[in-house]
Amino acid sequence: MIQTDIVIVGGGIAGASLGAELARHADVVILEMEHQAGYHATGRSVAFWEESYGGLAVQPLTTASGPLLANPDPDFHDRSFLSPRGTLHIGQAGDEALRDALLSDFAGRVELTQVDPAGMVPGLRPEWTLGVLEASCRDIDVAALHQAYLRKFRRAGGLLGLASSLLAAERVGDCWRVETGQGALSCRLLVNAAGAWADPVAVACGVDPVGITPLRRTVVQLRVPDMPSPDLPLVMDLGSGFYFKPEGPGRVWLTPHDEVPSQPCDAAPEELDVAQAIARFEEAVDWRVAAVERRWAGLRSFALDRAPVYGFDAKVPGFFWFAGQGGFGIQTAPAAALLGAALIRGDAMPDALAGVDPQRYAPSRFTA
Repeated sequence: MIQTDIVIVGGGIAGASLGAELARHADVVILEMEHQAGYHATGRSVAFWEESYGGLAVQPLTTASGPLLANPDPDFHDRSFLSPRGTLHIGQAGDEALRDALLSDFAGRVELTQVDPAGMVPGLRPEWTLGVLEASCRDIDVAALHQAYLRKFRRAGGLLGLASSLLAAERVGDCWRVETGQGALSCRLLVNAAGAWADPVAVACGVDPVGITPLRRTVVQLRVPDMPSPDLPLVMDLGSGFYFKPEGPGRVWLTPHDEVPSQPCDAAPEELDVAQAIARFEEAVDWRVAAVERRWAGLRSFALDRAPVYGFDAKVPGFFWFAGQGGFGIQTAPAAALLGAALIRGDAMPDALAGVDPQRYAPSRFTA
């Protein structure tokens, strides 16, 4: 039996980032059920950093992550993970309350400016008269970020076990006995970073689930030769009906902003959702859609209050939740990993997390 200090279940951005922070101080094993780490939600991201995205519960983590993504330690990565993009939030007559709520909610937190949307997106249909610019939005190089964390984890001595599913775990004394398809492990601390599988993993460990629900999100890549520039902003409907962003010359990544409850699985797009996405896109801009080049879906996993779940389980010792990141796990990864590592080690919060309240994300909020 392999003996280690910490076992992390899940090798996506959550498990990889937390593992990289912990492996400097402890022996850590990451269990990843797939043959490739980051196969599910991490590998299917639309890849942007936007401070308002996810609401007020997520914004402090996103904001704290910005400088860490823009200026990483040279030993971690040799350049920024971010590149310019900007977001244009758009609405029609009747969406004024949504616009005003966005401006009010993030006043003093995120720089938002009312603009004429027609002047920013050539081809925008005339009924889209409301515009709010969030200039700070950036694209994220997700693959580079995930690989940088895995590289840091391995350099610190961490062990990544691929095709290693957790089958069951039992608390024995002050340790866990963890059964996997590749054999058994013993550890002092078990971390649940299993994304869409977070609640099933908890049940397999004899821990009460906290109500994390996977929601399917559909994305399509369109070929749109009439798109005027690949440098246009991310365009996001104030009513949450769609968003799209250029992905190189003449190509767009588009989603209908769907959230369809799902069992944990290898998510696949439904034709109806793809058709709905294209219809909403054509209602927003007059760019001709020449082809649907790719389509995919991912599972975004939310707790009931849509805030992440970071912290020790309220009832079972030695079980740490690091899940429920919704669609925001990548843009919040640096801050979340620092927060999780500090909680696990019992350290003071790092200066980089000065605006983050750890209690906001504690699992104990579901047992109160």
